[in-house]
Amino acid sequence: MPVAAKICGLSSEAAVAAAIGGGAAYVGFVFYPPSPRSIGPARAGELCTLVPAAVQRVALFVDADDAAIRAVLDAAPIDILQFHGGESPERVAEARERFGCKVMKAISVAGPTDVDAALRYEDAAHLLLFDAKPPRRADALPGGNGLAFDWQLIAGRDWRLPWMLSGGLTAELLPEAVRISGATAVDVSSGVERRPGDKDPEKIRAFLDVARGL
Repeated sequence: MPVAAKICGLSSEAAVAAAIGGGAAYVGFVFYPPSPRSIGPARAGELCTLVPAAVQRVALFVDADDAAIRAVLDAAPIDILQFHGGESPERVAEARERFGCKVMKAISVAGPTDVDAALRYEDAAHLLLFDAKPPRRADALPGGNGLAFDWQLIAGRDWRLPWMLSGGLTAELLPEAVRISGATAVDVSSGVERRPGDKDPEKIRAFLDVARGL
């Protein structure tokens, strides 16, 4: 069974077309202005017209308020809300109820106790995503930093929710990451870029080719 892949931080028609043509199961759009991958609601609406119904459209937020989320949902047909900040289980559950969308919670991982934090979200979210904890720099983003964590930390673990592996993945690293972690779904952003925010359609296709063969 192929590994399901999410291509995140899409902002161009060419990148969306490469993701769809390559068989991505999810496409992600970032709504966090400090990120070079961030787009506005109207642009997301335009890009979503290129996405077939079988592909899940994901909106990534970082500690966003209800008004920001609603602005995106009013402009674009989003299937999943991805919370990539410090949102509490209560906030995740509240958003799930209020907006009627599936919710994915990102868990930032550097050590074993970070992985254990995922248990707090099992009754609040629909999906989990394990990403590398951002570096301790003032300009560090919550995700998309091109960093990996120790995949052994999640190997053999069992959660009640479906989950994805993220953080520093590339086409070259993907087979080893999946082998060690046991992931059946993966998420990539910086690993398919020419530079931050500039997706490379060829890298997208190469990543998806590898995922499809695993």
